[in-house]
Amino acid sequence: MSRFEFKMPKLGESITDAAIITWFKNVGDTIEQDEMLLEVATDKVDSEVPSTVSGVIEEILFKANEVIKIGDTIAIIKTDGKVVQTKKVEKKVESKTPKQVNQVTPKRPKKLTVASQNNNTFFSPLIISIAKEQHISFEELARIPATGKDGRLRKSDVFQYIKEGRPYKFVQPSVAQDPTAYRIPQPNLDKGTGKIVKMDRMRQMIADRMVYSKHTSPHVTAYAEADLTDLVNWRNDNKIPFQEKYNCKLTFTPLFIEAVAKAIKDFPMINVSVDGENIIVKEHISIGMATALPSGNLIVPVVKDADSMSLKELAADVNNLSGKARENKLNPEDIKGSTFTISNVGTFGSVMGTPIINQPEVAILALGIIKKRAEVMETEKGDEIAIRSMMYLSLSFDHRVVDGYLGGSFVRRVADYLEQFDINRKI
Repeated sequence: MSRFEFKMPKLGESITDAAIITWFKNVGDTIEQDEMLLEVATDKVDSEVPSTVSGVIEEILFKANEVIKIGDTIAIIKTDGKVVQTKKVEKKVESKTPKQVNQVTPKRPKKLTVASQNNNTFFSPLIISIAKEQHISFEELARIPATGKDGRLRKSDVFQYIKEGRPYKFVQPSVAQDPTAYRIPQPNLDKGTGKIVKMDRMRQMIADRMVYSKHTSPHVTAYAEADLTDLVNWRNDNKIPFQEKYNCKLTFTPLFIEAVAKAIKDFPMINVSVDGENIIVKEHISIGMATALPSGNLIVPVVKDADSMSLKELAADVNNLSGKARENKLNPEDIKGSTFTISNVGTFGSVMGTPIINQPEVAILALGIIKKRAEVMETEKGDEIAIRSMMYLSLSFDHRVVDGYLGGSFVRRVADYLEQFDINRKI
């Protein structure tokens, strides 16, 4: 029998931790490969996590309601040694496991609160490969004491560090305090009295991500106004024939997503994310839809590769994802891979909104309520007043990489596509 360390698997892009809801197995229980081991909650969705091996549960390292990091070992399973995740992974483990290191390395202190940063941040491909397998970030690698020439990090340094339990995993690097740096004040505010309602897990995680987004991205908002009269009239004329033909409701959301995807193709630098000093221009255009759950929390299901879909396909995908969200049946794949997000605040009756960016994206578009108003129209006879269906659009963008010209041009282009809708379009 061998001991298998079951690590928390990756649940989706940008998800770094999860809260344990319940364990389906106890210590001493037998479990089969692909049988459900536990259920976890993230800020986006609840998920059941299957075991990747067959065996007997020897140890459970975390309790219900505890928050765990992706990649953490959460359980020990006794196996017969025959069933491992994949042969490819088994091969890597055999060649790079810390147990095979026989080199003598200098001892390091066991109790640490502050780590110093290595000056040499060059890491060999081997070190990077080991770090990926062990889920060690570059920041953590830089805190491992190096014994190689010119301060280089050696394989034995990493293995010894892992053997010691990764003491620098959560500590912050030692940095001289900047006396001019802004510090968040902690005023003793009178919060008043009343009924106490504890946040659920999802609300706590949403709160953390919203604060993180505001601290990470300097938010700027650009506004535009669109005349949707032609689009509204076309939808009103075609929504019943569309449903009869495709057995699918035609809401405004797929029409909005279609216009956004076109505008992203015109301005690809709005479809990026920031990685340190690098900008990652995304290969796909996948639109997240901020959707309200029955609990009042928000979730963002994703329409994958929206730019390559027909209106029929967009409508079907939007209806499917919205239905699954209402019934709390979304899975991790449904909320994975978003490159740009929209929030239809008009469904709540809001004229407009200033949404918070869904990290690691760099922009989010809010679409207000479509409202009939008296507008001045230029005609052959001169200016005339007409009743038009108008809507405000607002784009919150990350001013680190999106300037005012790009943000303003993009939101205006979305408005243009909506205004220039082809009223002769066939369903």
